[in-house]
Amino acid sequence: MRATVLRLPSLLLLCAATLAMPAARAQEVDLEALAMLEAADQVRFPRSDFEVNVRISSTTPGGETEVRDYQILSKGNENTLVITTAPASERGQVLLMRGRDLWVYSPRLSQPVRLPLSQRLTGQVANGDLARANFSGDYNARVLRDETIQKRKYAVLELTAIDGSVTYSRVLLWVDRAGNQPLKAEFYALSGRLLKTAQYLNYTKLDNTVRPTQLVMEDAVKRGDRSVLDYSAMKPRELPNKLFNKDYMKRVTQGID
Repeated sequence: MRATVLRLPSLLLLCAATLAMPAARAQEVDLEALAMLEAADQVRFPRSDFEVNVRISSTTPGGETEVRDYQILSKGNENTLVITTAPASERGQVLLMRGRDLWVYSPRLSQPVRLPLSQRLTGQVANGDLARANFSGDYNARVLRDETIQKRKYAVLELTAIDGSVTYSRVLLWVDRAGNQPLKAEFYALSGRLLKTAQYLNYTKLDNTVRPTQLVMEDAVKRGDRSVLDYSAMKPRELPNKLFNKDYMKRVTQGID
């Protein structure tokens, strides 16, 4: 009996140490991966206030192409307005992103309604794909491996969601080690199932920086279902804070070109 009592404190200490190990590992930070992810974000979009137009063309095998146009107003990558400009039947619908909180308003609604980032917006595009493009703010990152593609060296970054509010549970992102330009991505559900893939294409100078002006997103399950996002007319624009107020959404399309 005495031996058992004497062993008990040691056993408790061992259990405590074991339980602490996953937490300690979770706190490990891959500084290289985080720096590359931050740089890739800045290649995709400016950090300062800006506006950009996006046309999304969605196709399914044997179906007609659906085209929707949006105007995006972004303030520091934490506050974003997505304004639908076409088709006419949806013109005036507004998505407001503040941090990772998302609301939608349309003339048919009496007040803004809360939405999840992961909900489909159109085609293969989720709300969060358009309203929030801040990988470095939403995911932890580590360098999973390096790959050489067409004689260029890419780091494959594994991104894991910081919480359940972000658009995807896990993302693999291929980033050019020479210029931090993203090449492609894979998006996964919490179950581990591959949901969709993306390619960053047509690098062109926008807002004085060479950026991908086309994003092609393809369904990983329904082969042939895809959406093409074409970005144009990106420019700096000073945006007042009142535009990103939920109570202002009913008036936000007034006076916005």
